[in-house]
Amino acid sequence: MVEINNLQFHYPKSRTILDNVSLDFTPGNIYGLFGKNGEGKSTLMKIIAGLLFPTAGNCYVLNEITSKRKVKSLKDIFIVSEDFELPSIKISTYEKINAPFYPKFSKNQFYDLIKEFKLSPDQKISTLSFGQKKKVFIAFGIATNTKLLLMDEPTNGLDIPSKSQFRKIMASAVDQGKCIIISTHQVRDLHSLINHVIILDQSKVVIDKPLSFISEHLWFGKPKHHDQDAVIYSEMTFGGKAVLYKQDKDETDIDLELLFNAVLSEPEQINNALNTAYHGARI
Repeated sequence: MVEINNLQFHYPKSRTILDNVSLDFTPGNIYGLFGKNGEGKSTLMKIIAGLLFPTAGNCYVLNEITSKRKVKSLKDIFIVSEDFELPSIKISTYEKINAPFYPKFSKNQFYDLIKEFKLSPDQKISTLSFGQKKKVFIAFGIATNTKLLLMDEPTNGLDIPSKSQFRKIMASAVDQGKCIIISTHQVRDLHSLINHVIILDQSKVVIDKPLSFISEHLWFGKPKHHDQDAVIYSEMTFGGKAVLYKQDKDETDIDLELLFNAVLSEPEQINNALNTAYHGARI
């Protein structure tokens, strides 16, 4: 679906934003793209969408170079960007104007989502709060039914009930023919939604693994005093100390926030543990 090879990007007279990034995104998955603010998440999403052009390397979507912005590939890409402007028109008018650009757009799905978000088609977009505008944008993006859906910080501006609602809607939106990439620095917001995690740090990819693989080879939980040598990372939390071990026997639920903090703090140890497990599985 998406193939990125040796991608680099920097603005004129600016530091390198993305440095030799190579990634593959396949249909049927929801990817979580994590990183601190300023680590290149939004830049990467815009390059995939064809809104920015790489300094070096290539990005392909559906076997087309995105920088060429061909109609046949753009009709199957939709990006819900973090910063956006919606026109001062009714929600229904917005749908009528923009839906024809997407051949698989579902009008019924769009208005069902608008209703679920407790909005009315007759509401004027300019009268909505930022969070409500984002819901309109999210609903439209899902209803396009593009093969590739990009969402950049989609939960920013949403309250806690709306974030829960967002996760529920997104979980029902994915199918084997779609690829969804969601970027965020709010790691907890994607808990139980994604099945593959990518973490950017210092302009590079430091983790690119399915959650199932991570769950098999890393253990998340409270300290086990008899096995301190296996601890990779630990931190104090509200409920006491949380630790990350090399996996021994029992699988545990992945703590995305703990994983994120561990990767940023101890990237070599985390990668060594996962790479050792990966090569061991191949022997």
